[in-house]
Amino acid sequence: MQIQVNWSGEVKKKFPELSMCIGTINNMHNERENEKIKQLRQTVYGEVRAKYNIETLKDDPTVRSYRDFYWKLDIDPTKTRPAGEALLRRVLRGEELPHICTVVDAYNLASMKTIVPISGFDVGQLNLPFQVRSAKNGEVFTGIGMTKPMILTGKILVLADEKQALCIYPYRDCDSTKITLQTKNAMIVGYGTPAITEQQLKEAVKTTLDYIKQVSGGEVEAAQSF
Repeated sequence: MQIQVNWSGEVKKKFPELSMCIGTINNMHNERENEKIKQLRQTVYGEVRAKYNIETLKDDPTVRSYRDFYWKLDIDPTKTRPAGEALLRRVLRGEELPHICTVVDAYNLASMKTIVPISGFDVGQLNLPFQVRSAKNGEVFTGIGMTKPMILTGKILVLADEKQALCIYPYRDCDSTKITLQTKNAMIVGYGTPAITEQQLKEAVKTTLDYIKQVSGGEVEAAQSF
């Protein structure tokens, strides 16, 4: 699939080293739960619990880079945690991640393991190309799990398509384009910061696509950097 990302001049000027990585996986068989995701969950939980300590997590270079970026976006990362860090903290506390469906659970595991915020979109609900821009004042956004929409301001950075804001960059996804049990083709987006390397982003998206294929099948298209 040909993917295009248009960066606004304002964003490129403010964050010239900012990048994303995007990959797709087609013809998946998404399920509520299966043995493969149960096994993957336990494997990845064990890996991250062996590698990280919740007391020193804030000093990890990847965690630090997303926290620093959040401050530049006027987001307090101690109140609104970067997505990968939030998932990781939950597991390090001995808790489980939410069980949504095999595809969503797989990309949450990958985000937790790599500490890179990951979005998963239903390709059939997107109106490409993508844009990375500041929100329009008064723009309406309804994120997954929200009971009422937010009214955005121009201070907020978003990933959008031709129709709407898809994600408040890089921590909250739009409800209307989320992956459901009916989703066959998914687009995976890994969000960088100025301090995250292109290779690190690619590895995070590749891990995500690999995990999804393990638990839900499908055909992976190579990830692209933007």
